[in-house]
Amino acid sequence: MKFGFLTGCLQDMTLEEKMAYAHKVGFDALDVSCWPTDNTRDYSGSDIDTENLTPEGAQEILDWCKKYDITISSLAYYDNMLHPDPATRQHYYDHLKSVIVAAGMLHVPLVGCFIGKNQNKSLEENFDDFEKLFKDDLCPFAESHHVSLMIENCPMIGWQKDGFPGTFSYSPELWDEMFRRVPNKNFGLNFDPSHLVWQGIDYLRALRDYKDRIFHIDAKDMHVHQDAFYKYGIFGKKLHRTQPEDIGYWTPVIPGLGDINWSIFYNVMKEISYKGVFSIEHEDRRFAGNNDQIKKGLEYSYNHLKPIITDFK
Repeated sequence: MKFGFLTGCLQDMTLEEKMAYAHKVGFDALDVSCWPTDNTRDYSGSDIDTENLTPEGAQEILDWCKKYDITISSLAYYDNMLHPDPATRQHYYDHLKSVIVAAGMLHVPLVGCFIGKNQNKSLEENFDDFEKLFKDDLCPFAESHHVSLMIENCPMIGWQKDGFPGTFSYSPELWDEMFRRVPNKNFGLNFDPSHLVWQGIDYLRALRDYKDRIFHIDAKDMHVHQDAFYKYGIFGKKLHRTQPEDIGYWTPVIPGLGDINWSIFYNVMKEISYKGVFSIEHEDRRFAGNNDQIKKGLEYSYNHLKPIITDFK
C-alpha cells in the first residue's frame, strides 16, 4: 500500500522539493494540491498550475516522480461547486476541469473535490443541481481522461455562519442519495474518518459499508473534548468563535494524537481488502507555524503509522 500526504500543508516549496522531502522521510506517494495560483484558501496549495500545464511540464513532473520514487495518488482541488454566485461557480468549474485534464496528462487516476452547496436553495434543489453537474457533465468528462472523481466527506462548516454545513456529503444518509443520483463507477469517496468522529458516526462501520465507493483514505485524527461537548452540544459553540471552524468541542490533530485507534482502523482496511493509497492530511494547528513545525507533525504521524501498516501489502 502506498503511503503519503497532502502537499498543501507545506508552504513556499516547489513540488520537486516536496517530492525530495517525502522520499527522504520514507513516503512513496503524494496527494498534490492543485488550487488556482491566485487562491487564498487555508490548507490549500498550488503545486501544479493545471490551467497552464503543457505536455513538457507534465513530463518534467513525471521525471521527478521517477527520480524520487514517488507516486501521485490524486490531484486535490476542493471548492464549492454549487456556489450561489454564477461567476464564482463558473471559475471553480473551469478550474476543476483543468485539474481533471492535468490528471489525465500525468496518468493520475484520481481527482479529489467537494460538491458544496447553494445556501439559497433547498436541499432537494441542491441535489438536483449536483446530479446534473456530476452525472451528466463532470463524471463523463473525467472518464474521457481516464480519471475518477472522489468527494471528501467534510461538512465544511467554515463556509457558512453559525457552523452549518457548507456541503452535503458528510454522512451515510447523504452518501446514499449521492450515489443513487450519481451511480457512475468513477465517482466515489476520499474517506476521512476524522469528520465522522466528531459527528458521532461509527467510522469503522462506514468503512465497511461503503468499501466499494472508497477510492482513497485520508489519515487525519480528531479529538473530541467531552467537557466542551457538554457545554455546546452537537450544534457547537455559537458565541465568541475564534475562527470559522471553531464550534468548540473538537480539534483536528495529526494521526496518533487523537481519538482514532489506527491499529483497529487498519484491521478493517485489511478486512475490506482496501487497495488504494493512504494519505496524511495535516491540519493540526499546533504543528503549523512554519515548515519545520509542519514537517515535525508529518514525521510524527509517519513514525506512528508506518509500523502499523508495514505488513499491509
